[in-house]
Amino acid sequence: MRKKILVFGMSCLLMAGSADNLFASANTPVIKTAQSAAPKDLIGRWDIIVDVNGKTAPSWLEVKLSGFKTLVGYFVSVAGSARPVSEVKFDNGKFRFEIPPQWESGDQNLIIEGELTAAGIAGTMTDCDGKKYSWKGVKAPYLKRTAAPVWGKPINLFNGKDLSGWKASGENQWVVKNGILTSPKAGSNLITDQKFTDFKLRVEFKYPKGGNSGVYLRGRYETQIEDSNKDAHPNSVLFGGIYGFLTANEMVTLGPDQWQTFDITLVGRLVTVVANGKTIISNQEIPGITGGALDSNEGEPGPIYLQGDHMPIEFRKIVITPAK
Repeated sequence: MRKKILVFGMSCLLMAGSADNLFASANTPVIKTAQSAAPKDLIGRWDIIVDVNGKTAPSWLEVKLSGFKTLVGYFVSVAGSARPVSEVKFDNGKFRFEIPPQWESGDQNLIIEGELTAAGIAGTMTDCDGKKYSWKGVKAPYLKRTAAPVWGKPINLFNGKDLSGWKASGENQWVVKNGILTSPKAGSNLITDQKFTDFKLRVEFKYPKGGNSGVYLRGRYETQIEDSNKDAHPNSVLFGGIYGFLTANEMVTLGPDQWQTFDITLVGRLVTVVANGKTIISNQEIPGITGGALDSNEGEPGPIYLQGDHMPIEFRKIVITPAK
């Protein structure tokens, strides 16, 4: 998913303070009041929920220390890719930062204002059209696993006949013909009824020239399907990448109008992607949700979803093997 239309945007947070203090409690979970909070308390990853006219939308933020006192980070809005944040201004428990537009309409920067609270962080965002939304965030879970997974039995998510076990995100354009699951035009995404935690997933797909789609893991992390140039330098928004975060180590796309495969293993935050028989991402950490995620509740199970809001796409085999 390269071009993504954003409803609104957000960004990462940074702050100033001594290096000793910043490092000392980068993972401190308790913040009593905004006034007693220090810049160090903002360091970490945050799962964010934005109130957009009464409906919730997911977002994500990571704040890191650069050098002795400058905080930098990355921000993911409800669509698009992770974007760098150059500096967060911090004063008396409150913070503010700006980032330029990505795919948003409007010509002004996204402006984030917030404060540290007992529950996490909260504040307002002014989008590129000048509209203001409220948001709140909590520390993202580590999702560490203490033992290797024990795999259960494979489940055919697509039966080759109809859309049983799936639901469309809006008005449905998906059809099944001759055993092929097809989105013939841009429209709704397709989401499994079942939710999963850790799993192995095999997907067989085909896209046309200029194709653009994706497979979302737990409904939060997109593995990119795109008609990328075989000779292009690998990039996290090209074929096989975890959109905006993880880059394939080589371009192994077979090109348009060819059946191709993803074999994806997700355990906690660690993902391995084997595309067309070659390992292109090996046990790498996914930092946070990617644009287009269904929610930001990273500690919970989530569905598999197929992106259908860009270009035509076809699938003929979708098999998941969940961990017990």
